Amino acid sequence: MTPRLFTSGCAVVLIGVVWAMPMRSVKAQGPYVGTDAQRESGKQLYGKYCAQCHGDKGDGEGYATPHLYPRPRNFTTGKFKVRTTPNGALPTHQDLVNIIRRGMPYTSMPAWPDLTDQEVANLAYYITTFSPDFTNPERAPKPVELPSAPAATSATIEQGKKLYEETGCTKCHGTLGRGDGASAPTLKDDFDHPIRAADLTQSWTFRGGATREDIFRTMSTGFNGTPMPAFVDGLSPEQRWAITDYIASLSGSEGPGYTNLVVAKYVKEPIDMAKGAASFAAAPVAHLPIVGQIMEPGRAFHPPTTSLSVQAIYDDTSIATLVRWHDRTAEKTGQNGPSLPVAPEEEEEGGGAAEAAGGSPFGDAEVAPGAAQPAEKDPFAEAEAPAVTSEFSDAVAIQIPSETPATARKPYFIFGDAENSVDLWFFDLAQAAPVQFTGKGSADVAPKDPTDVTGVASYANGEWSVIFKRPLRPASAAPFSPGEFLPIAFSVWDGFSRERGSRRGLTLWYSIYVEPQNVPSAVGPMIRTALSILAIELILVGWVRWRYGSRARGELGDPSRPAATHA
Repeated sequence: MTPRLFTSGCAVVLIGVVWAMPMRSVKAQGPYVGTDAQRESGKQLYGKYCAQCHGDKGDGEGYATPHLYPRPRNFTTGKFKVRTTPNGALPTHQDLVNIIRRGMPYTSMPAWPDLTDQEVANLAYYITTFSPDFTNPERAPKPVELPSAPAATSATIEQGKKLYEETGCTKCHGTLGRGDGASAPTLKDDFDHPIRAADLTQSWTFRGGATREDIFRTMSTGFNGTPMPAFVDGLSPEQRWAITDYIASLSGSEGPGYTNLVVAKYVKEPIDMAKGAASFAAAPVAHLPIVGQIMEPGRAFHPPTTSLSVQAIYDDTSIATLVRWHDRTAEKTGQNGPSLPVAPEEEEEGGGAAEAAGGSPFGDAEVAPGAAQPAEKDPFAEAEAPAVTSEFSDAVAIQIPSETPATARKPYFIFGDAENSVDLWFFDLAQAAPVQFTGKGSADVAPKDPTDVTGVASYANGEWSVIFKRPLRPASAAPFSPGEFLPIAFSVWDGFSRERGSRRGLTLWYSIYVEPQNVPSAVGPMIRTALSILAIELILVGWVRWRYGSRARGELGDPSRPAATHA
């Protein structure tokens, strides 16, 4: 054998060995699912971080599952919502990596920024072991073409608005994108579980991400198992980008802009509630996050309302607060109250009127492996009346301390405590006016009579607007005084989700500041201070120069004086 033949033969053998090594460790012939070592590493991480929700078998039946909405993903079905692949296809490895790394906003699925890239990759490999589809060569995922984002312009936004209406997006997402379309209360996933249309005006809550690229990807590939279709074949890339631009424009900002202060502005004219929100035009908007009440029995782990907007004004005698939040339906019948009981078993069941019939309102419930696939539905079919209605109405409440706090200590934020009660303004939106309670804890909420709170409420285009009005200095409650702060908190009940009593969304304690009628301008004091400092500096410089000059003249002799003579 010549040296050249020997070298060539070794090279062939070496190449064969290199290719054979990884192939021996791959679990099956099909989409690459990592090595045995990678999957084993992923299994350890999964048991530490994921099994509590997704279950040891990956079936979404962890011990935390009864308290989670949407339900954790059932990996055994091979159905994943956020993908770069066509509707119905498996996700790519990178799709799984992205979801693990970013999490799912406003759900129980957190982001994992502290895991290394290799750890996230190993987790993704291990997740593929739960579904045999990942080892099927015929199901190897192939991403769709997702072109780079062009520049958004006013023209593309206007074109997108037109397409948004023509394509039928309004039927689910509503005219203004608030998730209140005519079909919204009737939406169900492939397995007859009720689901909720996304509120397109709050991009920070989008499950697959809020960037234009994320929205375009969702428009192109849809969400597997939900009525959200894929438009990759139905619309051109230009049309999909136009709708993307319009959806991106609905939020108006990249984030919610949460704050911790409500500023009440003085108005000269007496507050007229008949003018509605127009009276609050000069008041700044405070955007506050809503979380579920989970401290007391009757818990709401994931209330449908995620935030509310607050504005406040006051005149010479009264203060008024405007509270607004998005709600896909207005429950104006039935009843509600801060003390209505919630059966313990409902805390385990979660959800709303639709869930009482056996489903999740978030539409993420999974189907058992092997279950029959239902017939494809038309997501744009005309809306039907909700099959199940709630006996509970929508409601909202404001609470402030009964007395102005003398220290930093506030009442317990869930309706106060025995030592520090709260003044609760409660508006059952099936009623014409609000009522007032004194709260000393969830178990001790008593009606207050007479009440000195009035109010009006309206609902339009998926949004509640509720105005509370109360005297600045009532006979028996904490006064609102210009120039001072007072703690304030809010609660919201969604009747469709059977929220009442302790089962509700609420805020933490925030502050309301009653801005004085005349706010001194800072410009005058700033100018006076600057001139004073300048004058002091000039005087100091002049004095130093004079002293230096005097010393110099003393050392050289004053030429104006005759020189001294010595005998």
